[in-house]
Amino acid sequence: MKELPDRFNELGSFIREQRNTARLSLRRLSELAGISNPYLSQIERGLRRPSAEILQQIAKALRISAETLYVQAGILEKPTGDTDLARHIFADAHLSEDQKQALMRIYLSFRHENEPGEPGAGDGMDGAGTHGPGGGTRRNGVAGGGGPDAPAGAAPDPS
Repeated sequence: MKELPDRFNELGSFIREQRNTARLSLRRLSELAGISNPYLSQIERGLRRPSAEILQQIAKALRISAETLYVQAGILEKPTGDTDLARHIFADAHLSEDQKQALMRIYLSFRHENEPGEPGAGDGMDGAGTHGPGGGTRRNGVAGGGGPDAPAGAAPDPS
């Protein structure tokens, strides 16, 4: 684990970078986050260790996840391995089945593009997945034709 002062410097640099990316002044971010301008300045310079609550306020003002700042601060461990994005997509009741399938096709095509090795190598997929039983897009055991919460007989992937 890194020394705490180093971690605070990295956290402060990360917050400053996010603030600059969002094109916010230090003063504006402090207003949006509801913390004082001098305190935010000290955080960015690595002089103060912000609480989880302060990090959450800063994250909300920057429109990034609080978990991202918690990892930077050493409050949470950096996630390892693959996240189960498919489960979250297919569990979202606000999306139609067609929207869920479209999101999965895009996600899997990006994953395929970024796989190590030769271009077009990896798992031999064409970016849209291979069709498994039921007609849905399938990769790593994830069915795109409905997902874990889809009713039996869900419409197959139209592609």
